[in-house]
Amino acid sequence: MEEYTMAELTTTIGGFHFNNTIMNGAGVWCYDRKELSAVDTSAAATFVTKTATLAPRAGNPKPRMAATDLGSINSMGLPNKGLDYYLQVVEEFHQANPEKPYFLSTTGTSPDDFGKIFTKIAASNFSGLVELNLSCPNVVGKPQIAYDFAAVERILTQVTGIYHGPLGVKLPPYFDLVHFQQIADVLNQFPLTFVNTINSVGNGLVIQDETAAIAPKGGLGGIGGGYIKPMALANVRVLRQLLKPEINIIGTGGVETGRDVFELILCGADMVGVATQLGKEGPKVFARLTEELTAIMDAKGYKRLSDFRGKLQVPEAREVAVH
Repeated sequence: MEEYTMAELTTTIGGFHFNNTIMNGAGVWCYDRKELSAVDTSAAATFVTKTATLAPRAGNPKPRMAATDLGSINSMGLPNKGLDYYLQVVEEFHQANPEKPYFLSTTGTSPDDFGKIFTKIAASNFSGLVELNLSCPNVVGKPQIAYDFAAVERILTQVTGIYHGPLGVKLPPYFDLVHFQQIADVLNQFPLTFVNTINSVGNGLVIQDETAAIAPKGGLGGIGGGYIKPMALANVRVLRQLLKPEINIIGTGGVETGRDVFELILCGADMVGVATQLGKEGPKVFARLTEELTAIMDAKGYKRLSDFRGKLQVPEAREVAVH
């Protein structure tokens, strides 16, 4: 009788090993030490911090977030405790768990910030992975940097000249195949460890009765949750085809079930981020998603993630006759 072995969910990002493939997305359950600790002690592989700016930020006025039946809308505006706080907190977690890698999310709010941020990180004891957020859609008056391909190239040229540790970029969703190629051409020039795709879909609108659900930007905000899963799947799929194979992919967007995790990996994701559903359920969501993913793999006979990662099948095209 063949011995049963449970499916293996370990994964690797840039030489860092993780005992699960599921983590939080920056922005949810990661504002302070207490929230990060709740994720750290859950079934999640690891955590990523709130996106840190040089100085602490209060973010946009409230109400700035609303859950819906199909997902969420938010215009948080990057509230965070500042880069120094997160560097200190992550170092504390690392000292307690030396073998566990952690992610630090960061961004600049002006062109001068990026050099200062990465000079500070390079001079610190940080030994994990940095996620450079170039895709926040909710800072009033500021564009989503990653839609400006020349700006991305300038920033990465500056940053990689200063910081030589494991570096990734958080990307917005792209919708045009030309844009996929343009961003891939830029990213492939640099020694990136990973990309995280996608951030929320910017400038959506949710109405409750006769009033916008949130206040900033006239009610416009980033859309997350089930609404955006098709875009997340497409962005993971296409970027996996276009990026250098050594650039790993964290797939984020629309994860509500283990099946959603499975599909992102099927499209090529090495890890999977959870944001909106984490906000709705709390850190216990990681155990549920892990159990559901394992059940799917067991049912299909997959022993490890590499058995199906990036192996999405496409139906054979059949010519249609003109009538």
